Amino acid sequence: MIIEIKDISKELGGQAVLSNITLRLESGKVYGLKGRNGSGKTMLMRAVCGLIRLDRGEIAIDGEVLRKDISFPRSVGVLIESPGFIGNYSGYENLKTLTAIKGATSRERIRESLAMVGLDAQDRKPFRKYSLGMKQKLGIAAAIVEEPDLLILDEPTNALDEGSVQELKRILKQIKEREALILLSCHDAEDLLELSDEVIEMQDGKVVSQWSVER
Repeated sequence: MIIEIKDISKELGGQAVLSNITLRLESGKVYGLKGRNGSGKTMLMRAVCGLIRLDRGEIAIDGEVLRKDISFPRSVGVLIESPGFIGNYSGYENLKTLTAIKGATSRERIRESLAMVGLDAQDRKPFRKYSLGMKQKLGIAAAIVEEPDLLILDEPTNALDEGSVQELKRILKQIKEREALILLSCHDAEDLLELSDEVIEMQDGKVVSQWSVER
């Protein structure tokens, strides 16, 4: 997969939230977005997902232009901001409902994805009674369950304990090994550097620097 972001800009309320951004992203790499709150990280992720209409520029995924040739990336898993699910459904029931849209995911894969993030497929507790950490884990499970070619995670370590953060790191390394493209943001600078192959630093809606992480 190759994502070409070509001179994109977006304004909200008369303020530039993305400004003249040009990037090329490739499969098999983890791209870490670095920057303060309001720097444009989440808005860039939304743009790559096809969730916002750009004022200028375009985003092409394997040559197909978002909002022209395709509405959304063909194979994408997303966790942006707080995950939302059906409150009276269990985690398993929520993922079963979600994956039924495409109908290409087995029940075994749903159970496997829940186990990967530390949730029990047999737990009947409804989502509305989940702790913040459990809600975040279910959001991650939903993003990875269909084994997408593009994985976009906005602050995935939020509300996770240290053990769960380490497990998430292992999951992301496995996903990278199957040549997926991962775009993530993380408030912990050390975690971001550990996970990323390249870091893209943003400020005031602009990319101010980009560098490869030395191992």
